[in-house]
Amino acid sequence: MIKAGIIGSTGYAGGELVRLLLGHRETEIVWYGSRSYVDKKYYQVYQNMFQIVDAVCLDDNMEELAQQADVIFTATPQGLCASLVNETILAKTKVIDLSADFRIKDVKVYEEWYKIEHKSPQFLEEAVYGLCEINREAVKKARLVANPGCYTTCSILTIYPLLKEGLIDASTIIVDAKSGTSGAGRGAKTDNLFCEVNENMKAYGVTSHRHTPEIEEQLGYAAGEPVYISFTPHLVPMNRGILATAYATLKPGVTQEQVRAAYDKYYEKEAFIRVLDQDVCPQTKWVEGSNYVDINFKIDKRTNRVIMMGAIDNLVKGAAGQAVQNMNLMFGLKETMGLELVPVFP
Repeated sequence: MIKAGIIGSTGYAGGELVRLLLGHRETEIVWYGSRSYVDKKYYQVYQNMFQIVDAVCLDDNMEELAQQADVIFTATPQGLCASLVNETILAKTKVIDLSADFRIKDVKVYEEWYKIEHKSPQFLEEAVYGLCEINREAVKKARLVANPGCYTTCSILTIYPLLKEGLIDASTIIVDAKSGTSGAGRGAKTDNLFCEVNENMKAYGVTSHRHTPEIEEQLGYAAGEPVYISFTPHLVPMNRGILATAYATLKPGVTQEQVRAAYDKYYEKEAFIRVLDQDVCPQTKWVEGSNYVDINFKIDKRTNRVIMMGAIDNLVKGAAGQAVQNMNLMFGLKETMGLELVPVFP
């Protein structure tokens, strides 16, 4: 059994990790970390865990946790994992960080966008960006994985094949994305109160959202050159889900068949990526509660643009599910173990 510890187990992503790992036949949770609820029973924080989890919440003692766990998940705000991790810990256990601390390789870019000092830049080069469908072999050998962001997972996977195959003009990419409110976390914020969100839809982080450099860096690797995008996220009044709609100009002469062939080339054998039938647009409802990514595209012949669409559950494939997928790869397990979840409907 893999012994797992979760720092930040009472946030939305942490709670989803608990749900998934409880159903994972090769994993035992040995540490329910929560700075806000130390010594409180876990089920008292999440009543859905009544008579399922009787453990108490523990503080963020990564040094002690490294003695007990084979893998540590850090579902915490930016900066915490980087302030706690060190060589002694990584020599004893593997770390999967769900924050942004190790996603961006350039420390100056990280500090510019997140407005905090990076506490352990010495691990940036080693950390593997845990987008399994693209970095699978590197993840298998990693001891420190940077779990991708939710918007970035959806956006990158939606665009990647066409950029990798050179079918679109990288300088023309626009990403318009919508997310449910769980993506903003469980902390109390005025902007996320029911009366602020219900019957409302709004753009936020316009030109400044922190996932922008993460998307650009990973798409740059695909393109083989720096990529700069226009990225605008929106908050919509639902619990879960991300829908990303990306636009780009096609290279001259690119056909519908070439675009479809590119998606099939990269995703035909991927367990969690579903390239939908022609003319079927992805919807968040059809991936809810699952680790699936639904993708499709349409070509606008009038403008010579391709519209690329992707949908995920932001808490599963966008966070906890992807973290479990990374864990499976790191420990040589079947990649889909604990994640073969049928989307919930209605």
